[in-house]
Amino acid sequence: MNKLVFALIASIVAVGAAQAQTVGSTTPHFYAGIGAATSDNVTTDDYRTGAKVYGGYQIDQNWAVEGGYTWFDKQDFNRSGVRGDVKSENSYIAGKYTYAFNDRFSGFAKLGVAYTERKLRSNVGGYNDNDTGVYGGLGVQYKLNQNVSLIGEYERYGKDKELGAKADVYTVGVQYDF
Repeated sequence: MNKLVFALIASIVAVGAAQAQTVGSTTPHFYAGIGAATSDNVTTDDYRTGAKVYGGYQIDQNWAVEGGYTWFDKQDFNRSGVRGDVKSENSYIAGKYTYAFNDRFSGFAKLGVAYTERKLRSNVGGYNDNDTGVYGGLGVQYKLNQNVSLIGEYERYGKDKELGAKADVYTVGVQYDF
């Protein structure tokens, strides 16, 4: 899965870099992105990288509405004779405010609602947990050209989790503006 995500990111960057267009569109438009998201897993006590997809509508130069989905693949565990796996998924919808530092570099903040679902299966039974909570994010964006940007962000999906991926997620990715 990780190889596929990185291949998609590399392809989008290559296509975007080949385009010779100006930077700095302020007209309303849609955008979409993919990324590699990482979070510490409470159950397995290690970091795992998952895939993130998102899209939004840029209303004006500063404001946008965005929704996204992050998926952390199944992780196996074996502790004190208990064997099993755990999966985590996050989705959100948020308002996004962007501040441009210059023509290419900007920072952003997001605030909205997140839905998180975690599933644990083991040789002694299973457990499902889900919740809805506050979503927040802080990040930076670097425009390669008018359509393609590199993104780095920190996201918080609600409250602390008792199993699966923690609420704190770090993401790097590529965004395409239509």
